[in-house]
Amino acid sequence: MAQVDDFLAEVLPRLRAAEIALHDGDAEPRGELWSHRDPVTLFGAEANRTGWAEVAPTFDWIATRFSGCLSLEHEVVAAGADGDLAYLVTIERITAVANGAPVTYALRATTIFRREDGVWRAVHRHGDPYREPTA
Repeated sequence: MAQVDDFLAEVLPRLRAAEIALHDGDAEPRGELWSHRDPVTLFGAEANRTGWAEVAPTFDWIATRFSGCLSLEHEVVAAGADGDLAYLVTIERITAVANGAPVTYALRATTIFRREDGVWRAVHRHGDPYREPTA
């Protein structure tokens, strides 16, 4: 359990900062969170990409859609870490400014990380819309 706790302590603050910046229109912190060593993959709510050469410009494109993060919450559903691989499953609840107006949405996100040179780097993300369960 200590390995998972250490992983979360390192990754969650970096992930939060990267997602806030992305929704403020700045993709650079998200790019810093990610590995630039292939293989990397993105199965996003809006785009699917393979390889850093495709993933990096997609982050830039996403950042152009937003101009202000009003709130961001990560609900950790599950996490695991073993050796140099780890995963994080979250529900992301976001309110951000898009096209001059606030928009609120939630995503189910699964991110896989690989430790590179002692630092956890994202290598895969799958995100899709999340809808609150109904009774």
